[in-house]
Amino acid sequence: MTPAVGAADCERAAIRAYLLGADDECAKQWEAAHRVASAAGDPGEAARYAFWLGFGLLMRGKAAPANGWLSRAEALAQESARDCPASGYVLIPRCLTEIDGGDAAEALAMAVHATEIGDRLGDMDLRAFGALAHGQALIAVGQPDAGIARLDDVMVSVTANEVGPIATGIVYCGVILACMDLFDLRRASEWTNALAGWCDSRPGMVPFRGQCLVHRSQLEQVTGDWPAAMASAQNASRTLANPPHPAIGLALYQEGEMHRLLGNFERAETLYRQASGHSYDPMPGLALLALARGDGASAAAMMRRALDECGNPGPRPSLLTSAVEIYRATGDFAAAGAAADRLATVAARSSSVVLQAAAAQARGAVLLTAGDAPAALAELRVAAQTWQELQMSYDGAKAAVLRGLACAVLSDHESAEIEFDSARDTFKRLGAMTDLAHVNSLSVGLARDRHPATTLSAREQEVLTHVAAGCSNREIAEKLVLSPHTVARHVEHIYAKLGVSNRTAATAYAYEHHLV
Repeated sequence: MTPAVGAADCERAAIRAYLLGADDECAKQWEAAHRVASAAGDPGEAARYAFWLGFGLLMRGKAAPANGWLSRAEALAQESARDCPASGYVLIPRCLTEIDGGDAAEALAMAVHATEIGDRLGDMDLRAFGALAHGQALIAVGQPDAGIARLDDVMVSVTANEVGPIATGIVYCGVILACMDLFDLRRASEWTNALAGWCDSRPGMVPFRGQCLVHRSQLEQVTGDWPAAMASAQNASRTLANPPHPAIGLALYQEGEMHRLLGNFERAETLYRQASGHSYDPMPGLALLALARGDGASAAAMMRRALDECGNPGPRPSLLTSAVEIYRATGDFAAAGAAADRLATVAARSSSVVLQAAAAQARGAVLLTAGDAPAALAELRVAAQTWQELQMSYDGAKAAVLRGLACAVLSDHESAEIEFDSARDTFKRLGAMTDLAHVNSLSVGLARDRHPATTLSAREQEVLTHVAAGCSNREIAEKLVLSPHTVARHVEHIYAKLGVSNRTAATAYAYEHHLV
């Protein structure tokens, strides 16, 4: 067997091992191919094999050996007397580094150059990598629409089977990641389904790797398939744990999110702590967990800290949507309004209909708190239409709860109960136990006597008036010359007597029954 044939055999073996998830065997075969090509005096091919070995190690989080092999690939590419694909391949890791935190304009130039080399030499894998990096760089320089168009273009080559299997999987995952970052969930879901179909046509292949494992769970979560989302999250946590992958923290956080939503609070807390141990910030999940446990003060404190720590480019949209929910539940309506305004600013800069719907829902929630139920309903219906179009049932149910509260404020009790029933059915189907308990408490309150003022003491009615006006417990304590602890006890008694579970519901109830 000639050295050249030997290298080709090793390359095929490396690809086969990669597709089966045998990463160590894959690395071994790339190294063998590199040795054969080096011995044959072909530095261009030796460089290409060194790139694939280094890039594979980089994707697995093994930065030190990855950088060593990538440096070798660059040196060998420079030694090659002929124009070789490796001279383009070695630009890709450098391009990704610039995109992640360096000079995005420089990344754009390198991506274009890599694509040109792939076109000139007819290397479709290199062309696909260059086009992927080109799209990512366009997004990084503030041209998301052009970036997405470039990513769609490269996916045409991928779906037409013009690209090799390793590059195909990497491009799929790269495009899905870009879509998730832009909150383009419809496109992310379409490409995820396409990737699953591609993998299904190759029995025994390991279908998803790295962050794609987690994004699959996130997409299943938002589209309402929670059993699948939980299974995917648990699979991601197992797969990425040994050896620890850079995305393991994200995987643990996502699994924690599923447990929190399902009401498994102890397990959720454990997973959030494990995510933190892998340098992944467990917010806003940890704060939402505290709120679900009834510890609003801790939830608000964690949220304030998280928002204060945000630097450039600012808080994540998920942090802001959670801030609105937490601040409203704890009576800090000014902070809720500020978070909604920041979310609206983020959405205005984006073409994502998901972000725009989230901003509309946040505005609706704040308007409801301010007592402007008609305006709140208008915003909430805008959000609800998007949730329905995207089949995001949980978000739709959360919007239905808010619409029900708005209807209750307007004394439209029948419409309020219809909204609550709709939300209840979704929460039951999903297994969202905390949300189900909340909407049940709202329905109980709605069904109570229309004139419950006699059930409240004079002091409790006074406290409720200030709650409905948007005052925090501390502000109420100052106005009534009471301790915050005493006010908190009065608020608890009001909740119990009115059959509600938070300040928003108490405010809605007060307006509904003309107590304020």
